[in-house]
Amino acid sequence: MQVQDSRRLPGANLLWSRAGAVLDVALTEDEAVRAISVWRIQVKRMLHAVGWGLEETAVRRFKGGASLAISAPIDALYSATEINEWAFAAAEALLLSKPIADVEENARRLRGLIDAEKRPRLLELERAATERGVAFVTDAEQTSVGLGAGSLVFATTALPSVDDVDWSRVHDVPVVLVTGTNGKSTTVRLLGAIARACGTTAGLSTTDWISIGGELVERGDYSGPEGARRVLRDPRVALAVLETARGGILRRGLAVRRADAALITNVGRDHLGEWGIDDLDALAEAKFVVARAIDARGRLVLNADDPVLVARAREIDVPQAWFALHASNPRIREQLEAGQPAFAQVGDVLSRANRRAWEPIVNVRDLAFTLNGAARHNVSNALGAIALATTIGLPIEGIARGLTEFRSTPEENPGRLNVFDFGGARVVADFAHNPHGMEALFDMVARLPARRRLVILGQAGDRDDESIRELARIAWRVRPDRVVIKEMQEHLRGRRAGEVPVLLADELARLGAPASAIVRAPSEIEAVRESLAWAEPGDLLLVLLHAQREAALSLLARLQSRSWIPGQPLEG
Repeated sequence: MQVQDSRRLPGANLLWSRAGAVLDVALTEDEAVRAISVWRIQVKRMLHAVGWGLEETAVRRFKGGASLAISAPIDALYSATEINEWAFAAAEALLLSKPIADVEENARRLRGLIDAEKRPRLLELERAATERGVAFVTDAEQTSVGLGAGSLVFATTALPSVDDVDWSRVHDVPVVLVTGTNGKSTTVRLLGAIARACGTTAGLSTTDWISIGGELVERGDYSGPEGARRVLRDPRVALAVLETARGGILRRGLAVRRADAALITNVGRDHLGEWGIDDLDALAEAKFVVARAIDARGRLVLNADDPVLVARAREIDVPQAWFALHASNPRIREQLEAGQPAFAQVGDVLSRANRRAWEPIVNVRDLAFTLNGAARHNVSNALGAIALATTIGLPIEGIARGLTEFRSTPEENPGRLNVFDFGGARVVADFAHNPHGMEALFDMVARLPARRRLVILGQAGDRDDESIRELARIAWRVRPDRVVIKEMQEHLRGRRAGEVPVLLADELARLGAPASAIVRAPSEIEAVRESLAWAEPGDLLLVLLHAQREAALSLLARLQSRSWIPGQPLEG
């Protein structure tokens, strides 16, 4: 029995929609049943002792452990973590036949912590916002009512009384949540481009930056609650589009209690083994937390080409819209027959169902970021963005214009299908790092015409041997003429230098790749240089970037700016 993490859960989360505190603990199968039972008794005992008798508990079991949660008022979440930790320590002591700490003495201590943390005005403001049907968002530094252009923001330590708030200025703006294994950032940016084309100021929080109305506000990974709150409180924002990553959901929960639309792009194997998420079903459960923010006025948008989503969605009782690459998809046919929202590619045209018929929106060949439809994963992202845009009422003309104008450049969409043309040699740079994303890219590579194909391969050391070998198998499906295997010193993560490249090379050789087709590079940037030195007109180079992606993209941009062609010297 060991505590792995103790944290506050301010927003809707994997266990429930309530705020509270959670304790992640390591437990063997033999320990789990009794330990959880004793913890429940001890935590209820302390909750009653501190005057929280109406608060509840929740438990989520996972391989090798459990998450133990208690609900709590939002102005006492730090105190709630202390109560949870005391209860688990008491349970552990009892199971080891040791005396537990004095209950009443600790109850006095915990009541003191609760009293010190209490913010009556915070709870009053929350109630007042709820009564008026507007959003309430709080953290340690700031508290706000309303959203975006309709928000008022106050220091959490200096809140006004309810009567002093000018409620006539307070209103909400539409909120969209985007989650999934792959395609989140691109879809958020597509919706941002659509909003711009419709004359709407969208605030975007993504893994790379926060932007408002197309203006960069700050760089960094803002796909969690912090980035969301920054967007939700910006007075320029008329539409909030929030990338909602798995990590933020599991660590803190959702940043908003209600959203007008939420999208789950797909569910693929990535980051398994973290935060009690050990398989695809558990990962899907985490992604579906966004459905907790959808009520009868909103809509959950889902990818009908993903069997995991199709299976789990049948258990979710919220309004749904579906999209797929083909109108013949069974789930899409069901939607069409029922007169429910559906989106698909019909011929070359991305379309939506309208009264059991298809209404054209935009031709896929007009969308540069799909490479004339060859990049099927980006066609899927476009359909998801269309479904979101129509759900929140954006006009079809603006949707088509925004998608047509979007360019997946390093400036607009860094590392997501960035294409460089060098005298007839095409380089595609992408950050894909999990099997699901890799398969989508290699499917695209197989669809694109090329005289010869090159792939740069590498993987972080925290993947197991089989996952690393799987990457080589996925790459070999397109029979590349050359594979450059890169070392990534920055991402060894417990392995020895050279260990990952050896596994990749060995698997490629086992699959039949000739030794002459496999090249080793000491770093990612050297792998890019090696690839460009090999390139000739008509070639297609798939450059997978992870460790030195900014440097690699910068090199490619510089070469493109001076019209470099194969055979010329590379920059130093």
